Amino acid sequence: MNCRYRFGKAVFQELQKALQGAFRHGSWREVRRITALLWVGQGNAVEDAAETVGVHEQTLYRWLKAFLTHGLESLKYGTSSGRPAKLTKTQRRHLKEVILKGPLAAGFEVGCWNTLMIQEYIEREWKVVYNRRYLSALLHELGLSYQKGCFESDHLDPEARREWKEQTWPEILRRAKEAGALLLFGDEASFAQWGSLGRTWALAGHQPTVPTSGKRKGYKVFGAIDYWSGRTFWRRQEGRFNSLSYQAFLRQILRATQGPIFLIQDGARYHTSQAMTQFFQAHAARLTVFQLPSYSPDFNPIERVWKKVKGRVHNRYFGEFGDLKKVVNKALDYMHRCPQEVLAVMKAYLVEADLAMAA
Repeated sequence: MNCRYRFGKAVFQELQKALQGAFRHGSWREVRRITALLWVGQGNAVEDAAETVGVHEQTLYRWLKAFLTHGLESLKYGTSSGRPAKLTKTQRRHLKEVILKGPLAAGFEVGCWNTLMIQEYIEREWKVVYNRRYLSALLHELGLSYQKGCFESDHLDPEARREWKEQTWPEILRRAKEAGALLLFGDEASFAQWGSLGRTWALAGHQPTVPTSGKRKGYKVFGAIDYWSGRTFWRRQEGRFNSLSYQAFLRQILRATQGPIFLIQDGARYHTSQAMTQFFQAHAARLTVFQLPSYSPDFNPIERVWKKVKGRVHNRYFGEFGDLKKVVNKALDYMHRCPQEVLAVMKAYLVEADLAMAA
């Protein structure tokens, strides 16, 4: 049997409204049922719709018959009598393991979990249906929380990162302390004239808007922060980052300081070019360079300083490029005058990255 149906516009609108309500209430079974009906109502075969939502086609025929007979009332699931079923301790441990592995490993086609997906997984594996609120409480009991994810490059080298944390970094600390050297973390940031978006309070259900000039021009800043003192070094420019401008920044640091300098940098192309290799060789008497592991910005605390600066002054409208330069310069000057701010960032970075601190 290969039956096809088409719903009218009014029916579609009712189902879509019901789907939104099901999402708000966290009812996975209603979401699945309404999604299947919407799929069928577009003229798709019942068999295809059943396979898409993961139910037997006879179940979908039953849902369709109920909807055609009773309308939206057929979509509601009643509460069962008696004590609701719960997962066993073993099942809870298994659920936590599954969640930590990610939804792709559980057969989903997305990279981030939501409550509805976890509801579906539990019902699929153990035939247990959880209310969204109770499920949230369960997940908290398992030591889980709903939070924004971050990207992690698939080029990461876990062994190189482990070696840097356990061997390279402690050795850098020891050598820098013995030599009485500045220990600088270097990096660069670009502040676009269109600004940065951030979180703000606004009327519920209405996404707030932030005016922007839409201009792509950026204010470029080389930066370095000292591990011991929180001292900062900045080079501000409008041109592109390259080996020549990076050399100019390092010469600026060499002129402003005395004694040895240990510089920790990432693998940006203009950090490791042939021109930079020659520059480092020419200044080897004072300047010693160490490379962070590839794709490891979380090992560089100046990234947190950039974030702090952008959060403080960059989430606003800049009609003129000069307005952008003025507020960025003000924030950078503040960080320079307040090394304790940098030291606080440095300490938080060391704790969260689980890196050794100097005795």
